Amino acid sequence: MGIVFAFIALLSWGIGDFLIQKSARKFGDIIALFCITAFAGVVLFPFIYKEFFSLIVRGDPGTIVLLLVTTAVILFASLFDFEALRVGKISVIEPVYAFEIIITATLGALIIREHLSFLQLALVFAITLGIMLVSLKNTAHLKKITVEKGVIYAILATIAMGAANFLFGVGARDSSPLIVNWFTSFGMATVLFISIIKTGKLAELKKDMRKNFSLLFSVSLIDNIAWIAFAYSTLSIPIVISTSISESYIVLAALLGLTFNRERLKPHQYAGLIVTPVAAVLLALTLKGDF
Repeated sequence: MGIVFAFIALLSWGIGDFLIQKSARKFGDIIALFCITAFAGVVLFPFIYKEFFSLIVRGDPGTIVLLLVTTAVILFASLFDFEALRVGKISVIEPVYAFEIIITATLGALIIREHLSFLQLALVFAITLGIMLVSLKNTAHLKKITVEKGVIYAILATIAMGAANFLFGVGARDSSPLIVNWFTSFGMATVLFISIIKTGKLAELKKDMRKNFSLLFSVSLIDNIAWIAFAYSTLSIPIVISTSISESYIVLAALLGLTFNRERLKPHQYAGLIVTPVAAVLLALTLKGDF
């Protein structure tokens, strides 16, 4: 079932990323992210409160610390991501993000001894390359990677999100997929709500939620399905394989942009659109017993 959940995450993130872009442009990053995390904090609570209170009563500091660290890392990754895209060019910044798979793989190998076969490693690198090709709007932008504004923030975001993928998987195994999703979402929503109040955007939040409820509900539902599916997938397959397959959602997002926004792709982007899904399917087939 691990592979099935990974592909559910892929599909959900592909659609969710399309809706997140639309939401962020309409409401701003903070409000969009708050609605997504607050949704999970409210909807998942009835399903986890007994387990969570049991966790508190048992006094398991290791698990609580892990959940707190995971929340902090995901929050920092999001903030670095927003800052990179704010000050830099998206065409230069996005290809850097493909390497979060490599960060996740490195942490998995060093910390929890997740070792892949040579074929699996080759396919993971193929997926990374394919994602980079799809994200790269112009090959000339490669020359700007070292000097473009925002690249340092993008590198920090990549490291943090790679670590977040790893911690999310470990947290799901140590507690449960629903607990790690609820805890991180509730923690982020709390911090973001405080920020909204301090910046005087509470009235704006209420207005957006009232006038654009269907869009905010859709993006919140689909994005949280993706995170929950990703967490469940890590229970039975290596975290790096789950990350590699689910991160291929970038290809689906590109196809949606091609279809609905009539975006034009370059030849190397079409190459990425072919390489990534083929490598993802082949990677899944190396774990036939997990379907």
